[in-house]
This record gives sequence, structure tokens and C-alpha cells, in this order.
Amino acid sequence: MQIYLVGGAVRDQLLKRSIKERDYVVVGATEKQMLAEGFTRVGKDFPVFLHPSTKEEYALARTERKKGFGYAGFECHASPEVTLEQDLLRRDLTINAMAMTENQEIIDPYNGQNDLNQRVFRHVSAAFAEDPLRVFRIARFMARYHSYGFSIAPETLLLMQSMCTTQEMQAISAERIWQETARALMEPAPFRYFQVLKDAGALDFWFEEWRNVDFHAARFAQLDGKKASEPKKLEQRFAVVCSYASNEVGGINEPLHHLDTMRTRLKLPNSVFSLAKMLLVESQHWEFTHQDDAESEYGQRESLKAHQLLAGFDHIDLWRNPKRLEDVSACLLFVFPAQHHRLALIQRCANASLKTNVKAIIAAGKIGAEIKTALIEARLDKIQAQLEQPST
Repeated sequence: MQIYLVGGAVRDQLLKRSIKERDYVVVGATEKQMLAEGFTRVGKDFPVFLHPSTKEEYALARTERKKGFGYAGFECHASPEVTLEQDLLRRDLTINAMAMTENQEIIDPYNGQNDLNQRVFRHVSAAFAEDPLRVFRIARFMARYHSYGFSIAPETLLLMQSMCTTQEMQAISAERIWQETARALMEPAPFRYFQVLKDAGALDFWFEEWRNVDFHAARFAQLDGKKASEPKKLEQRFAVVCSYASNEVGGINEPLHHLDTMRTRLKLPNSVFSLAKMLLVESQHWEFTHQDDAESEYGQRESLKAHQLLAGFDHIDLWRNPKRLEDVSACLLFVFPAQHHRLALIQRCANASLKTNVKAIIAAGKIGAEIKTALIEARLDKIQAQLEQPST
């Protein structure tokens, strides 16, 4: 039995990155031997085991053969006769097809170190094309490693483009596409993910609403580099992407329609969909534009109307969930950084309107529909008072 550290842990160690998880390949062993050593089997389709102490994953060396349609159409063969080189050959990229011994010796049968030094994503073999999800994985790698100067080898990009013209691309489950997208959105350069998908042709089905978006545009770079940790939440990051992409369409109805169709196709989580919709609507309601940083708070105050703000507060259901404004505000501040005066004023109006005393309205003798009318009027009065209040 020979055990090797493989895949991303080897790659990231050579890049001097922190290693979040370690995967191992076991050569020359059987399932019976692994169980006898105290390992626990967890893989249903593949012979994967958890170490009895570290709980890290150990997989028996295996080969794979495509025999059917879709992600489940693979036949796995694991036996003591499968070599390390055969196991590494089934992997996606050369930089992920390296192994390391306990003595830190690198085993690199497919020149992964050279591609790592050259900062190139290159497929290991033609078998790369058997799994269309790899197109999205490469795009996610670009979102993660863009700052290192990585590029995609021309022959690999050509292969990715050919993969995007097959029915296999549409056979991927929506859950897997969203899983890759969600992970990419939390990487340091998330817009690179969408640009790679566009270059490969993968947007044409899964993100067809954005197929004509120019992800090289300057505004998309705001999520890269020094602002890599902002916004912090997945929901906020997806909402920002939708906001930027909507600029390519114009108006508000079309981007909202696009978001609805994307929600259905990708099975977007409700929290992700709702925040994106709120951002699109409220940026229009509250007339957020890319203004000069020098614009005064007075100018922001003059352009806001109480009924606009109240309509927005109703839309985000501020009354039952005040924290929703925090998420919307974080996105607005990121997309429209010059509008900080407007955003601060909106927050003050929200805080004031939340203090409307319903009990006082009822105590004043209002009943039935009168209560709702009086409540609206009271909230409008409080908002208007904030709009008229001079800055301190």
C-alpha cells in the first residue's frame, strides 16, 4: 500500500498558498484492507474512505471510462493494479495531476510543474471533454487564481468551446451549475468566472441573459483586487453581478424578467433571488446613478421624495425585516460608491419611519382601514421630516 497527497493540496503547496483540505490516493490496496486499517467508506460511486483520526479523504487509485450520458455516465474501476500515473491521467488539469510522497517528493508525469510555473491551465488528456462541468471548474479556477497571472492554454480553450456545443452541457444539473457559480462568486476575481464562460460559450445556455455582457468592462473589476473581500455575503455578490449586467440591457423590466428566467433555470435559492431583485428595483426607485464623488448631501436630499422611499421600504418589507435594508445598502454602496450621502439619508429615513407608533394611532380612535391610511401618512411625515432636516 502506497499513499500519496494529490490534487489541489500539491498545487497550492507549490504556489505557497494555504491548504484548506488534503486528498490522498492509495495505490496497491483493496477496500477490505482499508476497512481493516480503520478507514470508513463514504463514497457510493467511488471507493473513497475517511481516515480514522484526521477524517481526511483517501481514495483507491482508479480509472474511469465514459459509458453513458450525463454526469452519472461514468464507469469506475478501482483495483490494486491501477497505477498512480493511471489515476492522475483521469484528472482535469496538469497542475492538478501531481502527487507528493511522504518525503515531499513530487511525482509529475504530465508536466504540471512546468504549467504551474508558466501559469497555464492545460487539460491532461482528451478525457477532459467527457465531463462538461469541468468548463465551469476551470472558470472558477480563473476567478481564484487570476492574480497569479494564469491563462487558459489555447488548445484547452478550444476543447472547452467544443464541449459547449454538445447536449452534455445542457444535461448538467442546475444544482451543480449553481454550486460552481456560488463558489466562484466568493473568489477574489468572480467576474473572471463569467468571462471564461463567455469565451467558452457556456453562457449561451446557462446564463443566456448575459451572453452579450462585456465582463472586461471597468465596472466589473471592482470586485477584484483590493476589494476582494467585499461584499462579504454570497447573496450580495450575486446581486452586484446582476446590477452590473443590467447596465447592458437598460431599463428595469427587462433585467427583472432576465432574473426571473435565470431563477427558474438555475433553481436559485430564495435568499439569492430576492436580494438581487430588491437591488434592481430599489436602485431604480431611489434613482441611484453613478454621480461625481463631490456631489453634496443637499443635492441628494433634493432629488429624493418621501413616497419613493416609502415604496422602496414596502418592497423590501422593512417593517417585518429591518435587516434587509442592510443587505441592500451594502450592495448599493458597492455599486454606487459616490452615492454615500444618498444612502446615509435613506438609512435615516428608514430608522425614523420604523419608529411610527401603531398603538398611538389606534389609541387616537382609528379603526379598520383608517389604521392603515393613518400609518402610511405617519410614515410619510417622518420620512419628509428627515428630508427637510438640515445636515449637521
